[in-house]
Formats: sequence, structure tokens, C-alpha cells
Amino acid sequence: MTVALAPAQPADAAGNRHSNTFLRLKKKLERNVGEAIADYNMIGDGDTVLVCVSGGKDSYTLLSILLALRERAPVDFRIVAMNLDQKQPGFPDHILPQYFESIGVEYRIVTEDTYSIVKDKIPEGKTTCSLCSRLRRGIIYRTAKEIGATRIALGHHRDDILETLFLNMFFGGKIKAMPPKLVSDDGENVVIRPLAYCAENDIARFARAMDYPIIPCNLCGSQENAQRKQIKAMLQGWARDYPGRIESLATSLKNVVPSHLADAKLFDFVGLTQQTRVEEGDTAFDPPEFPRPAGEAVRFFGLHPSDD
Repeated sequence: MTVALAPAQPADAAGNRHSNTFLRLKKKLERNVGEAIADYNMIGDGDTVLVCVSGGKDSYTLLSILLALRERAPVDFRIVAMNLDQKQPGFPDHILPQYFESIGVEYRIVTEDTYSIVKDKIPEGKTTCSLCSRLRRGIIYRTAKEIGATRIALGHHRDDILETLFLNMFFGGKIKAMPPKLVSDDGENVVIRPLAYCAENDIARFARAMDYPIIPCNLCGSQENAQRKQIKAMLQGWARDYPGRIESLATSLKNVVPSHLADAKLFDFVGLTQQTRVEEGDTAFDPPEFPRPAGEAVRFFGLHPSDD
């Protein structure tokens, strides 16, 4: 089996890297990443950041933006790019080393035959993502320890986070998403998602303009989770039909009101009395105040929905 590089996508207005459109897009992504890093104290002076690069648009963009921000950051930190070669048949293992060397970034290629393990353990036709992810995670943690990394940077963006939120609500019965920053399963690493404020569409446009050597994943890329695919289509429909809705959803993750939900572990409903002070009081009888109707301009994160 041969893994072919993904076909080139049609050029858009950001395709010219010297155009004002591209420069505005680059500035927007850098601003979003910078804000996320500052809001969650993701990277500090002296940190070593292990940037996981799969060969997809998101991780390439993550690496590029972090390298650009490091040039003018008020703190000094080390970046090490990492790729895990899982020994998929036909995987072009020369692509990423060549790319890393061309941009002059320190890197580590880790080779582990997780492909054979996954194919052996998972029955034909079943989704491989869960086992593949667990194996990958363990290797990443080990590599981080070997190089002395204090941060592990992953390429999940705003849309990934919202999709996970709805997947957990619809199919898991939990209000749970991907946090911008968390402690790893082994308790020894801090995982960060600097693209947490970045829209997938912006990343896709940026990646096309940068002409990254994209490497598709044939192990799981053709097995896209059907439930996640449905959620993605739902969110894309909302973004198209109701400008500002996705931005509002993303903002809501930062504005949780425990007293107005129903989780007794987060708020003491049992001990609630007339003297209990809550954040927003009783709004049960008041008409809710919502943003302007769909179709009207709404600003979130200081940006207009149509801004490039």
C-alpha cells in the first residue's frame, strides 16, 4: 500500500504569502495563539515545548505559529518538533525530516511499530482510533521525559474542542470538552493546546498558502468517526447559517455558571438556603437576553465574523 501526499487544494485569496489577505490571516492566528498562551499561562521562561507534528495541517500550523511567536516573545523557550513514525506501509518517512531541516527546527523522529499492534488487536472494520491514540500518548510522554520537555503541545483547535463538547453531551452524558491546558495521564507532563482559539477554516487557509507537505493518515483517516463527522457537519451548518454562533459557543466554555446547572459536586444545592449567595441570582422568571438575531453582525473575541 502506498501513501500518497494529499492533492493540492484550490487556491484562495490567502494563497499569496505576500498578499495583505495572507498577512492579516497570519496575524490573526498569531494573535489567537498568543492570547491562548497568555490566558492559560501555557509557556513560561525556560520551558521546553515538545510540539507533536503528525504531518497534518493543524500540527504544521501550530509549529509555524509557535516558531514565529518565539522570535518576539518576552520569554525564552525551546521548541522541539516530534513525529511518531508508526510504520504504516508506504509512509513517506523522509518528508518530515526534510521539512524540519528546511526550517531549521530541532526535531526528534520516533519510530514505533504501533501499526502492527493496532491491526493485530482491532478486528477488521472496527475503529482503530482509541487504541492507536493510547499507544501514541504513551510514546509521546516517554519522549517528553527523554528530552526534558516541560510542555507537550498538541494541534487541537477551537472546532475540535467544540466537537468534543457536543460528542460528550450527545453520546456521553457529560459537559466536557478538550481543555486548553491539562496535566497528562501519567501526572508528569503538562499538555497544552495553543490553537484553542483558532478556527479550523483559518488554519486550513493558512496551511494551503504555506504549501505544507501534508501526509494523510491511512490508518485512521479513512475511518473518520461517524459521530464526530455528524457533529462537524452540524457546527459547519450553524457557522454558515447563523454568523457568530460558533464564536458564542466557544466563549461559553469560559463562562460557566455552576449554580445554574445541576451538578451537586460543583455547587452545594443540598445546603442552599435563603442566605446562599449565587453569581447571577434567580432569573427563572425573567426573559433571557440573547445576542442580536441571526444575520446581524456580532463581535466575539474582538473580531467581526467576516474578518480575515
